[in-house]
Amino acid sequence: MAGLSRGAHCPRERERAQAIEGLRPQCRLSVLLKAAGMARSTFYYHFRKSKQPDKYAREKESIIRLYHEHKGRYGYRRITVEMNKIGYAINHKTVLKLMNICGIKSQVRLRKYCSYKGQIGRIAPNLLQRDFAAEKPNQKWVTDLTEFSVCGVKLYLSPIMDLYNREIISYKIAERPNFMQIMKMLDDAFARRLD
Repeated sequence: MAGLSRGAHCPRERERAQAIEGLRPQCRLSVLLKAAGMARSTFYYHFRKSKQPDKYAREKESIIRLYHEHKGRYGYRRITVEMNKIGYAINHKTVLKLMNICGIKSQVRLRKYCSYKGQIGRIAPNLLQRDFAAEKPNQKWVTDLTEFSVCGVKLYLSPIMDLYNREIISYKIAERPNFMQIMKMLDDAFARRLD
């Protein structure tokens, strides 16, 4: 009975009631209840409950069959739909509870969003080789496209910077990043620097 005491692993009342029922032929019920620290009414509640037939036995069999039929891919919502098609009038919450009792759960994992789609198009050669210093104006220009939010609206900034003195030669702001934005930025830069 030491294993039935309330220690680090405290067995649930149902488990303790089952242990008491198993030990009843050897000891008096009052001694077992006192050792387990359980009220007589609690014991009889669980004892009577264990003797009752399972009212969801057929539903559990159908849920397990549907679960394995669909290779564990169906969760409680889809199994509820299939159960209703078969002819069971059963709620999705009941299906979820019965699946938990049976120890079955959908095996489908949610895929995380990944915007990377692999290499698209041609990669330009790396002409700068991480040398971001220029000896004279208009020798090295760099650009980038930056997304930022203003009052809940996404805007895209595309500037051209001269690496000689870090001056912004031209820039364009647009609500969508597209090729026309880049072309207008380049046209403005070439119009400002005719040389």
